[in-house]
Amino acid sequence: MAGQSHYTLPLPVFEKPVKALIVVAPYYRDIADNLIAGARAVLERAGAKHELIEVPGALELPTAIGQAFRMAHFDGFVALGCVIRGETTHYETVCNDSSRALTLLGLQGACIGNGILTVENHAQAAVRADPADQDKGGGAAAAALHLVALARRWGKPRGSVGFRPLGEETLLAGGTPNEGRHA
Repeated sequence: MAGQSHYTLPLPVFEKPVKALIVVAPYYRDIADNLIAGARAVLERAGAKHELIEVPGALELPTAIGQAFRMAHFDGFVALGCVIRGETTHYETVCNDSSRALTLLGLQGACIGNGILTVENHAQAAVRADPADQDKGGGAAAAALHLVALARRWGKPRGSVGFRPLGEETLLAGGTPNEGRHA
């Protein structure tokens, strides 16, 4: 409902710096540029460092974020793009599949702010992307930051799987340190 105000959470404060990855599909360059400007402003206001990468379209956003989540070290991710309804059902496919994939990544632990606009026309997208208006890019960055704050609050340190550093002993049941029974 247009005209109604909504509550926006204050940005979290971090003791350790946040590193975020902004992933954008610049299919509509003017919209993408405004989304990026809004996201960058919010990340910088929170003291977060960030990188930016571009992918061809909204369907590639979750794949790029999934790769970065598995292979790089980022605390949070901001997905930015715009899908405008056309004459075919492709709109529904792109909107539903990109959103579903981002949600699944989030359920796996990725801290993602979804800033993919799904609109009927370019004018709607322009209002939503404008940092001086609805600022959906900034909102997506804020969402990612809030999820990073939760992950840090509840998270456990990730340990290595199956390997221990040289010299770290593991005693087997019933053994003593002098018996030389190490795993």
